[in-house]
Amino acid sequence: MEKADSCRRAAVEAVADVEPPRLYEYIESVLDRASMVPAALTFESAVAMAPEGHALEDVKGRCHDIEPDSGDHHQSHASDRDRDPESIVTHAAGVQLIYEGLRLTRSLAHDEPWTATDADASDADLAILAADILVARGFYLLAHTDAAGKAVRTVQSFGRDQTCRSALEAETEADVGTDSTDLESIDTNLERDVLELAVRTGAVAVDETPSPKLLAVAADIADTAGTSFPPVTECLTDLEAKVREQSLEDSTTDRATSATDH
Repeated sequence: MEKADSCRRAAVEAVADVEPPRLYEYIESVLDRASMVPAALTFESAVAMAPEGHALEDVKGRCHDIEPDSGDHHQSHASDRDRDPESIVTHAAGVQLIYEGLRLTRSLAHDEPWTATDADASDADLAILAADILVARGFYLLAHTDAAGKAVRTVQSFGRDQTCRSALEAETEADVGTDSTDLESIDTNLERDVLELAVRTGAVAVDETPSPKLLAVAADIADTAGTSFPPVTECLTDLEAKVREQSLEDSTTDRATSATDH
């Protein structure tokens, strides 16, 4: 839970300069209500993929022992900084911000409030601005990471999916025979893509490539979640267990492969 809270604080800090106050308060309320599953999976993926002997907790301790301006240890500090838990929390917040922005956009696209009262339309204007800011700030936090490309593809895929969904919805309304489950299946692509982004972001934060088994964990979580992640408190223990179980299996496999290579 502490990790999730840290990621939430980092996400809120990333939008702290948003104005006017009403817009900031709206964004803050979105983040306050958010399930932090994407951010938590990002952090757990970094823990799982960290090279053996380089646990994040150990790196954090070493970073505190090294003076930032120490010339003798500059290279060591630069290397450790990439695995600094605080940096990984920031990257996790970036994943969370992108998801919240796209999720809000999806909600607005499905139930267009601009066709209702003026008050609803005003709230919708605020919401669409908030969605744009959330995605943009998420991109900013991931901009200089190897996960940036995956973040771009996630947003592009979301746009294509929603365009396809709109066409299918029109066919459904025209009674062409489109199953409503097709629409939900398209919607759940967002959760699936975001969790894959989370795994990749966590892995590249420790200079690793996510294992197929870790990606499978993300897919399993997405299958269970549908279009709404549960509160992180309800699944964090299971999430940690699943991720670390796969990490142990991968480590055992790697050692076995190495032994047969000699």
